[in-house]
Amino acid sequence: MHKHHIALGLARPVEAATGHDIAASFDDALGIAQSLRPAEPVTLVRPHAAARAARFFAEKFPGKSLYAVKANPSTDLLRILWDAGVTHYDVASIAEVRLVAATLPGATLCFMHPVKAEEAIAEAYHLHGVRVFSLDSLDELDKIVRATDSASDLTLCVRLRVSSEHAKLSLASKFGCGPSDARALLFAARQAADALGLCFHVGSQSMTPQAYAEAMERVRLAIVDAAVTVDVVDVGGGFPSVYPGMEPPPLERYFEVIGRAFESLPVSYSAELWAEPGRALCAEYSSLIVRVERRRGDELFINDGAYGALFDAAHIGWRFPVELLRGEASRAKLMPFSFYGPTCDDLDHMSGPFLLPADVGAGDYLEIGMLGAYGAAMRTGFNGFGATETVVVADEPMATLYGGAVERVASNVVKL
Repeated sequence: MHKHHIALGLARPVEAATGHDIAASFDDALGIAQSLRPAEPVTLVRPHAAARAARFFAEKFPGKSLYAVKANPSTDLLRILWDAGVTHYDVASIAEVRLVAATLPGATLCFMHPVKAEEAIAEAYHLHGVRVFSLDSLDELDKIVRATDSASDLTLCVRLRVSSEHAKLSLASKFGCGPSDARALLFAARQAADALGLCFHVGSQSMTPQAYAEAMERVRLAIVDAAVTVDVVDVGGGFPSVYPGMEPPPLERYFEVIGRAFESLPVSYSAELWAEPGRALCAEYSSLIVRVERRRGDELFINDGAYGALFDAAHIGWRFPVELLRGEASRAKLMPFSFYGPTCDDLDHMSGPFLLPADVGAGDYLEIGMLGAYGAAMRTGFNGFGATETVVVADEPMATLYGGAVERVASNVVKL
């Protein structure tokens, strides 16, 4: 199965999942389901939603925004974000460095993984022009210095360990130096760096701006204790999107709290403020059409799952918004369902609950929303599944944090 990128308004017909030539004139998921009757999942992308999110951060965040590429490494998405004003990219591997360097030659790449192969550092620095590196240990500092031949133009960002208690997914245990190690590492990094930074990550899908206020206090204490000049304060990622049961405050409140905390730091007069949004920039970019292959009570067997775009739904219980795609709306009451994916593995199960009309059954199509973050990035070809069509649509995502758009399926999106 080949991937086809079907754009709205395209005059030339393209071959669809059905094997027939059809006109590419789809406005939304329902039109695709009715016209194509696809036997395999169809990925929907909304360039306007990603561009809107990027402009929002570019215009309202009180500093510089670095897109966290790991959330969705689509080259189409990278170009959309670039065109909307995102010029800096948080890359976490040499493969991501190569990808962004090839896609956006003018982009500034920041290698923000704190533990890297020495060969990766050397290639990033010498071949791709990377000058920004994260670290959380003296060993990593030595590695960076060796790999860059003691370069004098480095920006080194020391990652502090902070709490993830306010986030839906913790990132507090793997990376970050503790209070007892920060002073020596900051002092040593200051000697090796042209510019010194401090960074942290409050965890993915942080549900309150208070998480950043608490982390910034940790930054303030580290600066005072080490008595070093800091040129960059990077508040990392964690900026949320909206999912069923996870309705965060407006993003402007996060920006206000971060801005006030930054201004209170003793280095705010000379330092730059950075952030690394991933999910917040791309969650609304993509959704998925799946077909129900079987119903067993309150369980629906669908043709995508844990080894496809629904990894998070299976492995960490993430509840994505869902909508039944029928020309005539169902009058049945909503009821909770769980999903089984297409593979032979019992782990291919998404417990939800996902609210759908009680009369849903085999042959019905569903749209599963807000999959732009991590959905595409986690897809595999396990068991021979995983092929999808890609179609550009013009309608709004199933929910948004960016104002001016109506939630299309409010009863399913934000309530249970």
